[in-house]
Amino acid sequence: MLNFSNKSILITGGTGSFGKKFVETLLKNHSELRRVIIYSRDELKQFEMSQQFPEHKYPCIRYFIGDVRDSARLKRACEGVEIIVHAAALKQVPAAEANPMECIMTNVMGAENVINAAMDCGVSDVVALSTDKAAAPINLYGATKLCSDKLFVAANNIKGARKLKFSVVRYGNVMGSRGSVIPFFLSKRKEGVLPITDDRMTRFNISLEDGVNMVLYALHNHWGGEIFVPKIPSYKILDVANAISPNSKKEMVGIRPGEKIHEEMITEADSFTTVDLGKYYAILPQVPNWQMKDFKSVFNAAEVPIGFKYNSGTNDEWLTVEDIRNLIREHLDPMFKEA
Repeated sequence: MLNFSNKSILITGGTGSFGKKFVETLLKNHSELRRVIIYSRDELKQFEMSQQFPEHKYPCIRYFIGDVRDSARLKRACEGVEIIVHAAALKQVPAAEANPMECIMTNVMGAENVINAAMDCGVSDVVALSTDKAAAPINLYGATKLCSDKLFVAANNIKGARKLKFSVVRYGNVMGSRGSVIPFFLSKRKEGVLPITDDRMTRFNISLEDGVNMVLYALHNHWGGEIFVPKIPSYKILDVANAISPNSKKEMVGIRPGEKIHEEMITEADSFTTVDLGKYYAILPQVPNWQMKDFKSVFNAAEVPIGFKYNSGTNDEWLTVEDIRNLIREHLDPMFKEA
């Protein structure tokens, strides 16, 4: 179990939706931390975040402008850091399709820079955020995140004698995050028309709070090389539209480049190394630097059946229209009413 006492933690992409919620949780529950470093490239977002979390009120917090593409700057930021949570990414699917090398530079080369900085600076624990789009990817964003996942998993076998662990958390659409469907529909309902890409479309759903808790679980429990996957519900895109604005017209606009009808988080090919941990699944590394039987014994982990896959379209847990409305009230807007 990781002890946060007197530790320094750096969050790449720390001004994003996840980063802000993660920092809020750390400052509320882990006052024993020595430093919480927000590493990101947008000075305005850092300024805005500093209004919410000012250094005079939270003396452990630091704001560090930098890009994960810049290895020297990242290494400087990681001096004296024990824990890295890597959340920086370019993640808009259409933008990645149109600007592939930009996505590759941030999501792939940036991941390699995080790995090298961790090995050079004496870091002990690294957890990287992934996405359901990294499983059997059909778009460039998903392909870069799969590559990033592979880099972090493989880093455990090139760390030498360092006491350093790299792991990954992979989850689905985060409710209310920037660019996600629920805020988009909330804004579009004012026009009386909600654009639907495909009425068969499904997605996994997770709250920011559950995403944060999953990263904390990984930090406390990882052995190095796991890809942790949460057990979370799915929703139908039409149910989201009807939950938000049942009276709006639903206009079919066609699937966007690089989109899937359903998302996967665990593919059939992953089933050979996937275990059930209870609240989470874990895709274990094919070449671990620890004993598989010991891991399974400690976590009472059960192997999933060969051929198992975890798909948003065949999930056994679904959000209803009313469930979606309640989650919007709980996590986004307590005064929300469908229109």
